[in-house]
Amino acid sequence: MHIAEGFLPPVHAVAWGAAAAPFVVHGARSLVREVREHPESTLLLGASGAFTFVLSALKLPSVTGSCSHPTGTGLGAILFRPPIMAVLGTITLLFQALLLAHGGLTTLGANVFSMAIVGPWAGYGVYRLARRYGAPLMAAVFCGAFVADLSTYCVTSVQLAFAFPDPGSGFPGALGKFGSIFAVTQIPLAVSEGLLTVLVMRLLVQSSKGELTRLGVLLTGKRAASATAATETGTGTGTGEGSDARTKLEPESETTGTAGTTGTTGTGTVAR
Repeated sequence: MHIAEGFLPPVHAVAWGAAAAPFVVHGARSLVREVREHPESTLLLGASGAFTFVLSALKLPSVTGSCSHPTGTGLGAILFRPPIMAVLGTITLLFQALLLAHGGLTTLGANVFSMAIVGPWAGYGVYRLARRYGAPLMAAVFCGAFVADLSTYCVTSVQLAFAFPDPGSGFPGALGKFGSIFAVTQIPLAVSEGLLTVLVMRLLVQSSKGELTRLGVLLTGKRAASATAATETGTGTGTGEGSDARTKLEPESETTGTAGTTGTTGTGTVAR
């Protein structure tokens, strides 16, 4: 979705750059704080940036003045949150513009806004929503990467439609044309990126389990128990300490001969 050098009108290029700047500044502060507090995460940060660089460099011709490609921003957003991904994405886009003639300096703000800001936030939001409602980790990762890719192409379509409205139908007509052309290549690319991101996450779970736990991607111990308790519907059964506490509150039931226990779950039912 890189918009080519000089393709946007100057006013649009400046406006998108101004819109992206606060996110990048905030992300830079978050990145510096992350590295200072957790220097061990540097390797994983570099891997996230490299993943974005490689995938987003694989371009396919699409709309005149732009292209279709994976973005790779979903993985970094899930691991380190969207603000940090804004910086990693900006660095990626800057190097691609300078070294690969992919995108451009005048359109850097527009490309950063679509790929490094909107994409990561949309993908991370979907990922968190899926996890909150009990989706398995890998299913949530797929959804996050898929949406991060598609939302980027949607924003690029909006940017091009604003810059080049249809002579007859204006902005809506141009948006429909740009969006439909992008969709031919971008939807299959988004599915492929989601599957690839799941594969990479599986490898990270095996090799960097401790780091993923610190980042909150993997839940263990009390955090996992809290997440499970938050999704329970309150059926009146309990295990472990909860059942012990209930037993202590009703010691009289043992002497009346009217209490029954299940044995397998540690819960008790008192007959009245």
